[in-house]
Amino acid sequence: MTRSFSGIIPVMITPFLDTGEIDAEGLTRLVDWYIDHGVDALFAVCQSSEMQHLSLAERVQLAELTLKAVRGRVPVIASGHVSDDMEAQLEELKAIAATGMDGMVLVTNRLGLGEASWQDDLDWLLERLPEDLPLGLYECPAPFRRLLSDEELAYCAGTGRFGVLKDVSCDLPTVTRRVALTEGTPLRIVNANAAIAGAAMKAGARGFSGVFTNFHPDLYRWLMAEGEAHPELAEDLTIFLALAAQTEPMGYPKLAKLYHQRLGTFDGISSRAANFDIEERFWALVPTLEHIERGTESFRARIAAL
Repeated sequence: MTRSFSGIIPVMITPFLDTGEIDAEGLTRLVDWYIDHGVDALFAVCQSSEMQHLSLAERVQLAELTLKAVRGRVPVIASGHVSDDMEAQLEELKAIAATGMDGMVLVTNRLGLGEASWQDDLDWLLERLPEDLPLGLYECPAPFRRLLSDEELAYCAGTGRFGVLKDVSCDLPTVTRRVALTEGTPLRIVNANAAIAGAAMKAGARGFSGVFTNFHPDLYRWLMAEGEAHPELAEDLTIFLALAAQTEPMGYPKLAKLYHQRLGTFDGISSRAANFDIEERFWALVPTLEHIERGTESFRARIAAL
């Protein structure tokens, strides 16, 4: 059976230098920050990493830098295929896989774009990717969200080659159904929506991989591991996490970079995906971030006091 991936899995952001290059030192400090805050794995070269705006050489560099910074402390999974053409996607996936990733994540909206069906494209890739390479699935919202049908998910689970689905259905009944569909297989359902995070964990989802793992992954970890034993605090935390995550449309991923600049993780906040002044476009952005910072520290203190 293939390796499974579960727990708190941040979708990594990419710090850039003023020159436009990837900030290797900043990325190292970011990796340390994730691990210091209790993550179980890292998802590199994903949408939050701005993979659609990176060249293939940069995507490979990002994967290599992440693995170097992690030093085997947690598993690293990665995606990075952004092309429409299947041959080009295979080249992208093989290049990322050659870095030594623990798992390769296939983006669901990249398959079935031509004359072949979604499953035919999947089978074509499975025949050409290393059989011993654990795989995952990612319902990436860009350039469009492509959710798996129950039949497609069951097929993937039945191959025994998939260890995780980053679920972007944002729908608790769908998460619950998918947990049942994949029972007894290596495929773990990991929800990505903050509004249903706690409920999805109770329904059998094996963790969380939403964008606010870039802000307070430790709070999601506590909710997963200890929340049921402390229902009142868990309910308060669930509300805070859901409301904090509603700021995502305010210039993410640059929003997360500003947060980490304020923490001192790295200096630059430039973003190719959000290449505009987020403070000018979104009024009272910094005061909103300050509320998230204070709320985060308040819940950390409440948890520490238990």
